[in-house]
Amino acid sequence: MTDRRSGWLTNVLVVLGMSAAMSAQDPHSHQANGHDPAVVDPHRRVEAFLREADEVIASGRGFGMAFAADQNGYPGPMHAAELREALQLSDTQVTRLEALTEAMFAASRPLSQELLDAEAQLHRLFAGEEATATSVEELVRRIERLRADVRLVHLRAHLDNYGVLTAEQRQRYGQIRWGDQPAWSLGGERSLDRYFHD
Repeated sequence: MTDRRSGWLTNVLVVLGMSAAMSAQDPHSHQANGHDPAVVDPHRRVEAFLREADEVIASGRGFGMAFAADQNGYPGPMHAAELREALQLSDTQVTRLEALTEAMFAASRPLSQELLDAEAQLHRLFAGEEATATSVEELVRRIERLRADVRLVHLRAHLDNYGVLTAEQRQRYGQIRWGDQPAWSLGGERSLDRYFHD
């Protein structure tokens, strides 16, 4: 079975690969300022991508952290509520989904801010030439613990939502969100933007 690894890092690698291909097709794009587009363009695009990721994560959303659930029959409460008409949700279901979404945001937003603050601290360590092997290791381990905590909030929301929808509604949700195949099996041909803001 194809490995359906999810999360922002996989998304970054996809963008990096696509950006490198685009740069290779336009070798004259940076001749005027002397930059090598094969080097500069992919990194700038990834930098912009990560800025967008920070904005989305700061808002409390998962930015793909729950793809493992969403792609495999465990819908997210927020997205399911957005599809209320297509899924023919009852008022009771919508009320439950909205409550789960509110609880998810209440848990994810403060954790997400801690994560972004820790990432910013890592940048400051290097920018101020204060980074040491010990300080970097301690901070990176804290960052990854926080990232795991944020991801668990989003995955738990998908778990909590599983019983709210019927089997038919979960199947319909998957078809609407992902089509007949998961996004990662399509070789980057499908636009990924609609999937990142999970």
